[in-house]
Amino acid sequence: MSDIPDHDQLPLPLDHLAERGPRDAPALVLKDRTLSHADLAQRVALLAGWLGAQLDKGDRVASWAAKGELTCMLPLAAARAGMVHVPINPLLKRAQVAHILGDSGARLLIGTKARLGTLEASDSPPGCAILDEDGAWSAAEQTSHALPASAHDPEQLAAILYTSGSTGKPKGVMLSHANMWLGAVSVAHYLGLADDDVTLAVLPLSFDYGQSQLLSTWYAGGCAVPLDYLFPRDVPKACARHAITTLAAVPPLWVQLIEAEWPEDAVTSLRRVTNSGGALTPEIISALRSILPETRIFPMYGLTEAFRSTYLDPALVADHPTSMGRAIPFAEILVVDQAGEICGAGQEGELVHCGPLVAQGYWQDAERTAERFRPAPAASHYGGTAVWSGDRVMRDEDGLLYFVGRRDAMIKSSGNRISPQEIESAALATGLVAEAVALGIADERLGQAIHLVVRAAEGTPDAGELLPKALARELPNFMQPHTIHWCKELPLNPNGKIDRTTLAQEIGA
Repeated sequence: MSDIPDHDQLPLPLDHLAERGPRDAPALVLKDRTLSHADLAQRVALLAGWLGAQLDKGDRVASWAAKGELTCMLPLAAARAGMVHVPINPLLKRAQVAHILGDSGARLLIGTKARLGTLEASDSPPGCAILDEDGAWSAAEQTSHALPASAHDPEQLAAILYTSGSTGKPKGVMLSHANMWLGAVSVAHYLGLADDDVTLAVLPLSFDYGQSQLLSTWYAGGCAVPLDYLFPRDVPKACARHAITTLAAVPPLWVQLIEAEWPEDAVTSLRRVTNSGGALTPEIISALRSILPETRIFPMYGLTEAFRSTYLDPALVADHPTSMGRAIPFAEILVVDQAGEICGAGQEGELVHCGPLVAQGYWQDAERTAERFRPAPAASHYGGTAVWSGDRVMRDEDGLLYFVGRRDAMIKSSGNRISPQEIESAALATGLVAEAVALGIADERLGQAIHLVVRAAEGTPDAGELLPKALARELPNFMQPHTIHWCKELPLNPNGKIDRTTLAQEIGA
């Protein structure tokens, strides 16, 4: 796509993305059939009509299923029906799902039958209906009321995406129609997507980066191919089978993909690859350039609270492999010192994201919203509310941004932002440990490996054997500790709190 035309800068209701592509061209490749853009529009209208007959406007509709027709279309169908979509990571287990359902006040949960079977009666809030995805489609196909494209206010809430915080349970980021529409516009333009592009969607659709695989592709009129891969080698095979032009991944997956075999027909079709969820190392970039010599590489940086912030022009990747690049369209990125002043070139400061991609805050959490969503710095062109990321960055003389470090204690493993406290709480809840600290340790393949430091509770001689089994039952795979350290006592700081810095030094963080 060329420069963003003026009329595209005006956000539309999110569900209008179902109406953009060439009607006879492919829009969604499912396991058993391929849907055209006309089919996409018709199925979204059908699902939206059924939802509208079941629930009220503003109600939250949650999904907990693998990639398929339902999870791909529900973001648009719920938006068209005036409801709020709450996508749940299919890797999560019942404790995390119960928290999301209760916190969001979901009125309907649609999911895979096997996943739904793991829930207990107390896991869903009062008044929340539960339906498997086959049953949902069966009911939707019997409805006689398909909803046309909506005229909703673009500032209306469209989705709540749950992301881990450095302290406490996952928090819901509130995204409007405008947030998601402009995000799709922005990505489609800076990636140069067109109506002949085919995107392989391997990332979870519960993340903004994962949803962007679909939304930006459909904005451009292209085709999406959702894939739940079992092994890394499945990805290049799918690229060859579907003549994929666009592939998004996170660093740990890229580490695995550069070790996989890439057939020639997978390489020749691939126009671009993108990365977010952690920085690409120069070694990974070098390997990708070797495997995909004609493919453009787009390193990107984002945060759920503002969708996406920066990207690095592929032409600059070779000479600036560690840079975050510059602001994406519709984003204003400032580097601010502790006094709220704009930092000069070479000066470290906090990354502050301003503009229309900024989310509406955290769902029913005014305290944490006030911490992260604050008035924009006086120098901001957009003004209004900005996201103060907590990430430390630096801008060079040429205007390129570089990541320095995180202010919080988040663990970033396999592209997932993981709350240390969530792992610690699960360990303490077993009754096997008296104290627990989760830390992220640098790891070439994972970004960070999870190390859990614990002190056994009295009278638990089998804790070493039982704790891993207990955590396996309560936490999803990506939250499982890679190493558990048993200590007789944990170091304390002068305030009497566990000294995480000392612990990290002791185990080599």
